[in-house]
Amino acid sequence: MEVLLLGTGAADGWPSPFCSCASCSDAARRGEIRGQTAALVDDVLMLDCGPEAPRAAVRYGRSLAHVRHILLTHAHTDHLGPQALLFRSWIEGCGELEVIGPADALDVCRPWAGPDDPVRFVPVAAGDRIAVGEYDVRVLPARHKVFRDGDAVLYDVTGPTGSRLLWACDTGPWPTDRFETVRDAHYDAVFLEETFGDRSELSEGHLGLPEFASMLDGFRGVGAVGESTDVVAVHLGHHNPVIDELGERLGACGARAGRDGEVVHVGDGPRLTGHRTLVLGGVRSGKSRHAEELCSTFEAVTYVATGGVREGDAEWAQRVALHRARRPDSWATVETVDVAEVLKSATTPLLVDCLGTWLTARLDLHGVWDGGDVAAVDADIEELLEAWKACPAPVVAVSNEVGSGVVPATASGRLFRDLLGRLNARVAEASETVTLVVAGIPVPLRG
Repeated sequence: MEVLLLGTGAADGWPSPFCSCASCSDAARRGEIRGQTAALVDDVLMLDCGPEAPRAAVRYGRSLAHVRHILLTHAHTDHLGPQALLFRSWIEGCGELEVIGPADALDVCRPWAGPDDPVRFVPVAAGDRIAVGEYDVRVLPARHKVFRDGDAVLYDVTGPTGSRLLWACDTGPWPTDRFETVRDAHYDAVFLEETFGDRSELSEGHLGLPEFASMLDGFRGVGAVGESTDVVAVHLGHHNPVIDELGERLGACGARAGRDGEVVHVGDGPRLTGHRTLVLGGVRSGKSRHAEELCSTFEAVTYVATGGVREGDAEWAQRVALHRARRPDSWATVETVDVAEVLKSATTPLLVDCLGTWLTARLDLHGVWDGGDVAAVDADIEELLEAWKACPAPVVAVSNEVGSGVVPATASGRLFRDLLGRLNARVAEASETVTLVVAGIPVPLRG
């Protein structure tokens, strides 16, 4: 399954438009703006549909014309924007739509659908299991309510190829016996709310960081979450710590923060487990091939060749041709040394190959080999790092690991080694996932 995260924020988003706390200021400075949590699965199924979700889909290049099913968790207004049914009715040819959810949530929707609209309402409650198109859906209880106990649910969704996800938003901590409902589920991905950070006392119907970790412990204890499960925190609000600290604390319990516009591929095979991924390795280690495998589940990828164009270099042209031959035809290639600009304006997943070549080009540009100012290269590195952090699309970067060999014999070689080592460390620090490839074998360092 392909899951597009239309939003990953709490009801008031993150940063809150009315707040200037350290958490909101940090998110705003980084340009990490989170809208209300919702997701689009395989372009045909929506998980919640708050008022911001339809416009978010357009923002991320998707149409909702092919959506045939909406799974509503509950009737809180950030999860349910029923006016979308009216807007949909204005467009001819959208076809039949199935709206599934607790009875109270459907009652909110009914006035927005005309008597002749091809909309079918399907009430469900915790414990139900239904076929939703090609998807098998189990309805699970949520510790959350709008009007009364039981009027909020979670969804366990199995896709046509057997991949399986849990959509667990909104809920407070589960009692111990409830974990039996997901025993041996072996989820490929879990989207779990984490609203209040260290302010857990604000609501028993949501999770703070301690409760988030306890929920994961409960899932792991019954075999619902394993080492390969991609655990994504959603419904994130400004009571959380600043983004870097949040990433560290989520990482400590085997999870990561979701990002608006992120595409998560749920299923088998190599996959991205974070928005930003760094792949390191020595010469001919297989690092580029591994990075390509990570991106292979995306239909469209922009391959950023940082060496630029080298006119008259036959050996380089042959190397580029071999790389292109093993990449899918649907991938685009951009040959440029202006990687920061590509990162900031990305609309499709990126594969940047490689940072070592990019650094060489910057050293050449500023004449460092001939006594130029290294400070200009340092400024380029800072610009690249800011763009890496702000990149709106999933991105994988490849870089050489040059710190494990002999000490270079020349001053220029030592300078390059030192600069690249520092660059790799800074990019790794700002990445959710870091992998070292040795003799063709990927060794996870983070994520």
